[in-house]
Amino acid sequence: MKPDLSWVLNSVLEVRGARHAVLVSADGLLMERSADIGRDEAETNAAAMSSIQSLCRAVAAFVGGGDGAWKQTLIEFDNGWVFLVEAGDGSHLAVSTAADVDMEAMSFRMQKTVGALREAMGAAPRHGAGAQT
Repeated sequence: MKPDLSWVLNSVLEVRGARHAVLVSADGLLMERSADIGRDEAETNAAAMSSIQSLCRAVAAFVGGGDGAWKQTLIEFDNGWVFLVEAGDGSHLAVSTAADVDMEAMSFRMQKTVGALREAMGAAPRHGAGAQT
């Protein structure tokens, strides 16, 4: 049985300006979504967020210091922001916000949430179809 983690997403949506939240496995599967985003849209965004975090990890050395670990990605759009952070072993939390969101408050809330719940939100890597573990 899949644990209900919607309460985790509700916590980050308490920041003024937050719109939607999705919890994503590293391989792009939707693990949980906030109530105000449809399943199809959430699944599309889950796959995109997985790709974005992968790209960010690939260019981590570009910022200097060797193979520095990826921490967070912020993407700015005309109408708002997308925040993406690691949420646990094999999972990521993405939140979309309005353009005027308090970025520090959102980042802090996301880090606090995933810090306290890292183990509960983790997703073990999937093995190939039909593979025996």
